[in-house]
Amino acid sequence: MPGPTLTPDLITRAPKVLLHDHLDGGLRAQTVLDIARETGYTGLPTTDADTLAQWFIADAPGSDLVRYLEGFAHTTAVMQTREHLERVAAECALDLARDGVVYAEVRFAPELHTHGGLTLDRVVTSVLAGFARGTADARREGRTIVVRAILSAMRQATLSEVIAELAVAHRDQGVCGFDIAGPEDGFPPTQHLSAFHLVQRENFHMTIHAGEAFGLASIWEAVQFCDAERLGHGVRIVDDLTNVDGEYRLGRLANYVRDRRIPLEVCPTSNVHTGAASSIATHPIELLRRLRFRVTLNTDNRLMSGITLSSEFAACADAFGWTLDDMEWLTLNAAKSTFYPFDQRLSLINTVIKPGYAALRAGH
Repeated sequence: MPGPTLTPDLITRAPKVLLHDHLDGGLRAQTVLDIARETGYTGLPTTDADTLAQWFIADAPGSDLVRYLEGFAHTTAVMQTREHLERVAAECALDLARDGVVYAEVRFAPELHTHGGLTLDRVVTSVLAGFARGTADARREGRTIVVRAILSAMRQATLSEVIAELAVAHRDQGVCGFDIAGPEDGFPPTQHLSAFHLVQRENFHMTIHAGEAFGLASIWEAVQFCDAERLGHGVRIVDDLTNVDGEYRLGRLANYVRDRRIPLEVCPTSNVHTGAASSIATHPIELLRRLRFRVTLNTDNRLMSGITLSSEFAACADAFGWTLDDMEWLTLNAAKSTFYPFDQRLSLINTVIKPGYAALRAGH
């Protein structure tokens, strides 16, 4: 029997795991205004918090990745001091906890936050201090969350090996992995092999943005040359599926990704806003879920898409008829795919996630 139908209340109360969330894409609009006022930054399009929040959401007809990325110039501009990085990170942790997220891996690119004179190392320690503060704030509200950092290098820049070294250096302080982000087209992951090989030699973790707006070649390089443990987005793997008389046949790359259980960090609303998908209803996440790829549901950029992880589950439940069982399956996929050490991962699953869903069923 399928589990209970998902309602907003069930979704909010259900324990959730988030693997793909950008720190500079999840600020509170009021925080952007507050810091802009403190620092004298005058580039914002409005000084009203509600209007600014709506401006950041790139959901108008014809929006694409270029429009979607416009907002990051403003968010990174107000994330250039220790105090402001710590505030943004603390609010991120608290906001996620209030949304029922029990474990999150939040990524950011340290090189984007050095324009005010901070060193790369200081950027990282400031963000980690903010996560610790936000976690403590959540605990005082009776909420429990673990927040860990992934350091992203920009694929169009040349600091990837430096950022990989930085990630490894902070692995015991709260950094759990390395990533590359930025435009896929023209900037293949193989341009950063030295960084990925460093991560591999150090027995560390990596995820790679691949298969978002660009196709199979990006995924193939990320998996076969760079040994990606997870794929950021990864939805273009559907380009390797063929529908024959109503049945889907998987190409060699799709078979490999599914057989290896390589997690896909899927972000449906973000994909719609960047033009990678036309709507939630036509997004390939449901097909990939039915074909039993290791699909996980994520936010990408909460401010730019005007979403939470709960609202993302709600939108997909409306589109695809997901039940509580489906939500638990996706959450367990995410938990199994974290860069958390095995013992802690197992504890998260067995003492938080499974009991949480069992309690929801019992009280439904």
